[in-house]
Amino acid sequence: MPKTIEKPVEPKRRQRAKASVPVPPLPRIKLLEGDGEPLESDWHVVQIHLLDELVRQLFQGRTDFFCGGNMFIYYSLRQARSVKRGRPLYKGPDFFVVKDVDGTKPRKYWLVWDEDGRYPDVIVELLSPTTAEKDKGENLRLYERVFRTGEYFWYDVETRELAGFRLREGRYVPIEPNEQGWLWSQELGAWLGVWEGVYQGRHYPWLRLYYADGTLVPTQAEAERQRAEAERQRAERLAQRLRELGYEPD
Repeated sequence: MPKTIEKPVEPKRRQRAKASVPVPPLPRIKLLEGDGEPLESDWHVVQIHLLDELVRQLFQGRTDFFCGGNMFIYYSLRQARSVKRGRPLYKGPDFFVVKDVDGTKPRKYWLVWDEDGRYPDVIVELLSPTTAEKDKGENLRLYERVFRTGEYFWYDVETRELAGFRLREGRYVPIEPNEQGWLWSQELGAWLGVWEGVYQGRHYPWLRLYYADGTLVPTQAEAERQRAEAERQRAERLAQRLRELGYEPD
């Protein structure tokens, strides 16, 4: 069990600029929901599912956030109108979180102009040999200068490289790790760190979330096991107390 860590003080939440010019409706524009290309590996697929599950566990009971996994983000009307010209139309982060939005609204992709100009608050890219250079260069600059995403993280399962950046005065500043090598996310109110173990039958060094006090944010299955163990221990304590009082439980 990691030692208790005091929660860093979160600065006042930045204000996002809203679009000042009304956006006209875009009838008869066919937007792609996927590019037909598989993810890099089985680990990529499962790691995205794990991050999605953990954020939902972290924000349990809330509906004011949206998680996207390998989902297209359309952020330019010009790009949307160029669908028939073969130009890049989207950006598809491995995982992202947008806060203060209606999380119950069904979405096939994220349309910035249809979401009051909202971009992701947090983006996580999962590196691979074919994407690492782009994620560390082109994508970092896009998320910093165009998306103005509050926090950007990347993780490489092969090397266990975990890096994070926080937007400060329009530029990304590296997030300093703690003694365990974890990175604090002000946007999520949690630590991001590497945890080695089994999830969905796969053993990997997974990217996981930790509460401010350093305890692991559990998956649903882990939380159910914890509740069952707590109930078992409660029953044992009750049985022991009854024996001390001269009663023998059935």
